[in-house]
Amino acid sequence: MEAAVVSSGSGRGMRKQPPAPRRCGRRLTPTMSVFKRFVEVGRVVLINYGPDAGKLATIIDIVDQNKCLVDGPAEITGVSRQVISYTRIALTDFTVKVQRNARQKTLKKAWTEGDVMAKWEATSWAKKLSSKKKRANLNDFGRFKVMVAKKQKAAIIAKKMAEMA
Repeated sequence: MEAAVVSSGSGRGMRKQPPAPRRCGRRLTPTMSVFKRFVEVGRVVLINYGPDAGKLATIIDIVDQNKCLVDGPAEITGVSRQVISYTRIALTDFTVKVQRNARQKTLKKAWTEGDVMAKWEATSWAKKLSSKKKRANLNDFGRFKVMVAKKQKAAIIAKKMAEMA
Protein backbone atom coordinates (compact mmCIF):
# COMPACT_ATOMS: atom_id res chain seq x y z
CA MET A 1 0.00 0.00 0.00
CA GLU A 2 1.21 3.46 -0.81
CA ALA A 3 1.17 6.18 1.83
CA ALA A 4 -0.42 9.50 0.98
CA VAL A 5 1.91 12.49 0.92
CA VAL A 6 0.62 15.48 2.87
CA SER A 7 2.21 18.88 3.10
CA SER A 8 2.96 20.05 6.63
CA GLY A 9 2.09 23.61 5.71
CA SER A 10 5.46 25.19 6.45
CA GLY A 11 6.97 24.06 3.16
CA ARG A 12 10.13 22.73 4.81
CA GLY A 13 9.43 19.08 4.30
CA MET A 14 6.87 16.49 3.41
CA ARG A 15 5.32 14.20 5.96
CA LYS A 16 3.85 10.82 5.06
CA GLN A 17 0.55 9.75 6.54
CA PRO A 18 -0.89 6.26 6.26
CA PRO A 19 -4.10 5.94 4.26
CA ALA A 20 -7.42 5.91 6.09
CA PRO A 21 -8.33 2.46 7.43
CA ARG A 22 -10.89 0.47 5.49
CA ARG A 23 -14.14 -0.16 7.22
CA CYS A 24 -15.63 -3.63 7.29
CA GLY A 25 -19.33 -4.35 7.18
CA ARG A 26 -22.10 -2.02 6.09
CA ARG A 27 -21.36 1.47 4.93
CA LEU A 28 -23.14 4.37 6.58
CA THR A 29 -25.59 6.03 4.27
CA PRO A 30 -26.74 9.62 4.76
CA THR A 31 -30.05 8.39 6.23
CA MET A 32 -28.39 6.05 8.76
CA SER A 33 -27.10 7.45 12.04
CA VAL A 34 -24.47 6.19 14.44
CA PHE A 35 -26.30 7.65 17.43
CA LYS A 36 -29.51 6.15 18.80
CA ARG A 37 -30.17 8.31 21.89
CA PHE A 38 -30.82 12.01 21.44
CA VAL A 39 -31.41 14.88 23.84
CA GLU A 40 -35.11 15.47 23.29
CA VAL A 41 -38.21 16.38 25.26
CA GLY A 42 -39.51 13.20 26.88
CA ARG A 43 -36.15 11.39 27.01
CA VAL A 44 -35.64 9.53 30.29
CA VAL A 45 -32.20 10.21 31.78
CA LEU A 46 -30.15 8.89 34.66
CA ILE A 47 -28.61 11.59 36.85
CA ASN A 48 -25.02 10.60 37.52
CA TYR A 49 -23.76 13.46 39.69
CA GLY A 50 -25.04 15.63 42.52
CA PRO A 51 -27.62 15.12 45.25
CA ASP A 52 -29.96 13.22 42.88
CA ALA A 53 -27.25 10.86 41.58
CA GLY A 54 -28.60 7.44 40.64
CA LYS A 55 -32.17 8.65 40.09
CA LEU A 56 -34.17 8.75 36.87
CA ALA A 57 -35.67 11.94 35.45
CA THR A 58 -37.31 13.15 32.24
CA ILE A 59 -36.13 15.97 30.00
CA ILE A 60 -38.95 18.53 29.95
CA ASP A 61 -37.29 21.38 28.07
CA ILE A 62 -33.95 22.21 26.48
CA VAL A 63 -32.45 25.40 27.91
CA ASP A 64 -29.36 25.75 25.71
CA GLN A 65 -26.59 23.60 24.28
CA ASN A 66 -25.26 22.82 27.77
CA LYS A 67 -28.33 22.52 30.00
CA CYS A 68 -31.83 21.09 30.08
CA LEU A 69 -34.83 21.22 32.40
CA VAL A 70 -35.59 17.84 34.01
CA ASP A 71 -38.38 16.60 36.22
CA GLY A 72 -38.81 13.23 37.95
CA PRO A 73 -41.82 13.11 38.43
CA ALA A 74 -41.02 13.67 42.10
CA GLU A 75 -43.61 11.18 43.40
CA ILE A 76 -42.13 8.31 41.37
CA THR A 77 -38.39 9.06 41.18
CA GLY A 78 -37.79 11.69 43.85
CA VAL A 79 -36.31 14.25 41.45
CA SER A 80 -37.84 17.72 41.56
CA ARG A 81 -37.95 20.06 38.55
CA GLN A 82 -34.53 21.61 37.98
CA VAL A 83 -32.08 22.80 35.35
CA ILE A 84 -29.19 20.38 34.99
CA SER A 85 -26.07 20.22 32.83
CA TYR A 86 -25.72 17.54 30.14
CA THR A 87 -22.48 16.43 31.77
CA ARG A 88 -24.45 15.33 34.86
CA ILE A 89 -26.92 13.08 33.02
CA ALA A 90 -26.76 9.87 31.00
CA LEU A 91 -29.36 9.27 28.28
CA THR A 92 -31.34 6.02 28.49
CA ASP A 93 -33.17 4.19 25.71
CA PHE A 94 -36.58 5.18 27.08
CA THR A 95 -38.78 8.08 26.07
CA VAL A 96 -42.20 9.16 27.29
CA LYS A 97 -44.67 11.06 25.16
CA VAL A 98 -45.03 14.47 26.78
CA GLN A 99 -45.28 18.05 25.57
CA ARG A 100 -42.60 20.64 26.26
CA ASN A 101 -42.84 22.01 29.84
CA ALA A 102 -45.38 19.33 30.79
CA ARG A 103 -47.04 19.55 34.20
CA GLN A 104 -46.14 17.12 36.98
CA LYS A 105 -49.54 15.40 36.71
CA THR A 106 -49.16 14.88 32.94
CA LEU A 107 -45.64 13.54 33.37
CA LYS A 108 -46.70 11.13 36.11
CA LYS A 109 -49.51 9.82 33.90
CA ALA A 110 -47.11 9.31 30.97
CA TRP A 111 -44.67 7.40 33.25
CA THR A 112 -47.38 5.08 34.55
CA GLU A 113 -48.78 4.47 31.05
CA GLY A 114 -45.32 3.77 29.65
CA ASP A 115 -44.41 1.59 32.67
CA VAL A 116 -40.97 3.21 32.61
CA MET A 117 -39.83 2.13 36.09
CA ALA A 118 -40.55 -1.56 35.41
CA LYS A 119 -38.74 -1.37 32.06
CA TRP A 120 -35.78 0.34 33.75
CA GLU A 121 -35.59 -2.26 36.53
CA ALA A 122 -35.41 -4.99 33.86
CA THR A 123 -32.35 -3.51 32.12
CA SER A 124 -28.84 -4.79 32.79
CA TRP A 125 -27.75 -1.19 33.48
CA ALA A 126 -30.18 -0.90 36.42
CA LYS A 127 -29.26 -4.36 37.73
CA LYS A 128 -25.57 -3.45 37.63
CA LEU A 129 -26.19 -0.19 39.52
CA SER A 130 -28.25 -1.96 42.20
CA SER A 131 -25.61 -4.67 42.70
CA LYS A 132 -22.91 -1.97 42.98
CA LYS A 133 -24.97 -0.16 45.60
CA LYS A 134 -25.63 -3.38 47.50
CA ARG A 135 -21.91 -4.26 47.46
CA ALA A 136 -20.95 -0.77 48.66
CA ASN A 137 -23.30 -1.06 51.64
CA LEU A 138 -21.83 -4.35 52.89
CA ASN A 139 -20.10 -4.37 56.25
CA ASP A 140 -16.96 -6.37 57.06
CA PHE A 141 -18.86 -9.55 57.92
CA GLY A 142 -20.88 -9.29 54.70
CA ARG A 143 -17.69 -9.01 52.64
CA PHE A 144 -16.29 -12.02 54.51
CA LYS A 145 -19.39 -14.09 53.66
CA VAL A 146 -19.04 -13.11 49.98
CA MET A 147 -15.38 -14.20 50.02
CA VAL A 148 -16.25 -17.58 51.57
CA ALA A 149 -19.05 -18.13 49.03
CA LYS A 150 -16.65 -17.35 46.14
CA LYS A 151 -14.11 -19.84 47.52
CA GLN A 152 -16.78 -22.53 47.84
CA LYS A 153 -18.00 -21.88 44.29
CA ALA A 154 -14.44 -22.05 42.93
CA ALA A 155 -13.84 -25.35 44.77
CA ILE A 156 -17.02 -26.90 43.34
CA ILE A 157 -16.09 -25.78 39.81
CA ALA A 158 -12.54 -27.10 40.16
CA LYS A 159 -13.87 -30.45 41.41
CA LYS A 160 -16.29 -30.78 38.47
CA MET A 161 -13.59 -29.82 35.98
CA ALA A 162 -11.27 -32.45 37.47
CA GLU A 163 -14.01 -35.08 37.10
CA MET A 164 -14.56 -34.13 33.45
CA ALA A 165 -10.87 -34.29 32.57
